[in-house]
Order: sequence, then C-alpha cells, then structure tokens
Amino acid sequence: MKVLANNKKAVFDYEILEKFEAGIVLNGQEVKSIRNGNISLKGSYVIIRGEEPYLVGSNIPPYQPKNTSSEYDPERMRKLLLNKKEISYLIGKTRERGLTLVPLKVYTKYARIKLEFGIGKGKKKIDKREVIKKRDIDRDIKREINTRG
Repeated sequence: MKVLANNKKAVFDYEILEKFEAGIVLNGQEVKSIRNGNISLKGSYVIIRGEEPYLVGSNIPPYQPKNTSSEYDPERMRKLLLNKKEISYLIGKTRERGLTLVPLKVYTKYARIKLEFGIGKGKKKIDKREVIKKRDIDRDIKREINTRG
C-alpha cells in the first residue's frame, strides 16, 4: 500500500469518528498524474447527491499539460465507489448536525487507487490550541533527551 497524498489539515481541523475506503472513478491521465503524486486534497470534501457519493474540491493537474484537451477540468467532481449499505449509512450520518465527510488520504491497493475518508466533527479553536501545545511539549522533551544522551 503506497500512500500518494495525505490531508494533514483534515486531521488537525476535524475529530475523525469513523474511516471508510472508497474507489475513485478516474480517467487515464488522472491515474497517471495521481501515481506521480500530483493530487491535492486540501480543501476537499465528500458529498452525497441522490444515492451517489462524490469527491469535491480535489485538484488533479493533467499528466501532460501540453497534451491535454481543452475540456479537462482538474477540479471536477469525481464519483466514489461504495456499497449501497455504506452509502445509506453515510446518508444518515451526514444528516446529523455537525458531521461532515472529510478525505484523509489517497493510496494504491492492488493496483487500484483508493480514497480513505472519515466522518469528521469540527474541532473548536481551544482543542486546536491544546494539540499545538502538546506537540511543542513533546518536541521539547525529545530535544532534552537527545542533548543529554
């Protein structure tokens, strides 16, 4: 399993309650571009329209910019492949107040490109500050241990 893109900001901004794995419907040049690591999940999210989930806001630049059709949209909505049971479960969860579907990472699994997304609940500013404080304290402790050892 090779991780092609991470969404670090999502883990910082949201408390992830559950994680799901979905396939992504892509065209050929998008697959090549993603395998080269050219995908951005920053600011993207998952929505469900009707009975179909979509990835919105992700940016996949063209594999060969000079050899791309003029109709190619790098930020188009991309359909996600999930079971009907999972989709109905997610529909129920997204109707709850304060829950959203946040993409976490894109990776390969058995030569397929998969998206891991989670049901997230937004963190308050105070929670984010606590995470930053804890990170700084851990860094200082490691620094002290390394200088003494």
